[in-house]
Parts: sequence; C-alpha cells; structure tokens
Amino acid sequence: MSATHVRRGASGRAGSRKGGSRVAVPKKLAARLPVRQAQANKLAGWAFGLFVLAIAAVALVALDVPAKVGIAAGEAVGDAGFRVKSIDVRGIKRMDPRPVYELAADQKTTAMPLVDVTGIRERLLEYGWVKDARVSRRFPDTLVIDIVEREPAALWQDEDRLTLIDKEGVVLDRVPVAQMPDLPLLIGKGANDHAVALDNLLNKAPALKAQLVSATWVGARRWDLNLQTGETIMLPEGDAAAATALTRFAKMDKSSGLLGRGYIHFDMRSPGKTMTVRLPRKPGEPIVPEPATES
Repeated sequence: MSATHVRRGASGRAGSRKGGSRVAVPKKLAARLPVRQAQANKLAGWAFGLFVLAIAAVALVALDVPAKVGIAAGEAVGDAGFRVKSIDVRGIKRMDPRPVYELAADQKTTAMPLVDVTGIRERLLEYGWVKDARVSRRFPDTLVIDIVEREPAALWQDEDRLTLIDKEGVVLDRVPVAQMPDLPLLIGKGANDHAVALDNLLNKAPALKAQLVSATWVGARRWDLNLQTGETIMLPEGDAAAATALTRFAKMDKSSGLLGRGYIHFDMRSPGKTMTVRLPRKPGEPIVPEPATES
C-alpha cells in the first residue's frame, strides 16, 4: 500500500471521528444505568437536543416572534379582502345602540382574524343595560353582536339622582324626572342593593305588591311601603320580621278592609301583634297615634 493510500485512510478515519462526534455518557456512569452504552448515548443526545429546542423557543417568545408572525398572517388575510366593513347589532330594544357601535369599531386593526371579539364582549358587559353579549365574525367583512338586555323593573331615587334598575338592582341608565316610566320607585341610599329582598318580601303578599307605588329604605335597615290608596305600611327590621308583619297585614286588610279608609300609616314595627295606625289630622291638631290590634 502506498503512502498516499495510507494518508487518505488516516484522514478518512480522522474525519469520520470528527464528523461523528456526539453527546456521550461517561462509561462509569453508563455502567450504573439499566441500559447499554449506546442506548445511554442516544438518550443523552435526545435530552441535549430538547434542551437546545427549549432555549430556542424561549428566545423566540422573548423576541415576540410568534405574535409578530400571527399579526403579519392576520393582516395578510385582511389584505385579501377580509376586513371589517359593517357591524350588525341585534337584540337592542331600549338601550342606546351608539356605544355598542363605537366600542366594536374601536380596534387596532380591521383585519377580521385580528379583531378582539373576546375583548369587545368583556367591555360590553360593563354597560348596565347589557346582561349578556355574543360577538362573532361573519366572513368576509361583518362583525355580529347579539345583545341580551336587562329588563327595567323599578326606579331608584338616591337624593337627586333618578335611575332605572332591573329586578336585581343593577343600575341601567339615568332617567329625567319628566320622563319617569310607570314603575315602582325605590327611595334611599343603597335601596337598589336590596331590590331582590324587597321583591321576595312583596311576593308574600301579591295583592299589596300590585298596589305598591314606592318603597323607602329607611336608615339602611327597613322598608316603608307606600300604596296607591295613599297609606304607608311601616315594616320592622329583618327579612323574617318584615315578612311576618306584611303577611299579617295582608290578612287583616282582606278581612277588615283597612286600605282606602283614610288612614295615613300603619306602623307594624312593634313586636308581637300590635299595630299602630295614624288618622288624618285637622289643622292644628297634634299628632297622636291611635293604637289598634288585630281583630
């Protein structure tokens, strides 16, 4: 064999060793593993490769590469003709629709894939009128917004502020005094927060509920009920005590016809079965309540 052949072979073996270099597990450590040396080397190579991929992924995220690629792809779809050109709002009966259109149009881009439909829905739910909302894309160029409105159930007067509220006490909108709808009126600071409890209370006396004109939340602890016949029923504190007193009054009115006889108020705040009534006063007559008991 010539010298030339020897050099080529040596070079080839050296190149082979260099090109085939890879991660290897030390023999002492491999001897302790339940696998052969070759298998251990292969597993170590895979682990090293996964580590390199993880580092690369962290670097891409740090550079915001996936987001940039996604935005570029979304804009490309938009440039192909898929951009928001119209907004279809459904389900609105009472609320002003203009804020809905303005909110939906307030986007960083008009490209359909990039419109933040989740963000639009979350912002819509901040409006008192909106009980629920669904925002969807109708390709190629329309956003569809379905609104579920809250139902006005009462008016709430807090000092000089008059607002519409639903049955749960959620404030819907301001109401000018000249445009008050024919709804029961809740009066007093925090009265709207007790609207559900009041409704549950009135359900125990349906006949009286139908005659309710307003309910005043007194001292942040109890209700005065003002009826269409002009009388006021003064209820005690506490849901249970108020329910007992109102039910008892409803039975008394049904049997004795208390309402519509010119009384001013019926004071049910005393414990037990005692009820105090107040009659109309003549000019200059002092206020002296007349006691009355259940018949």
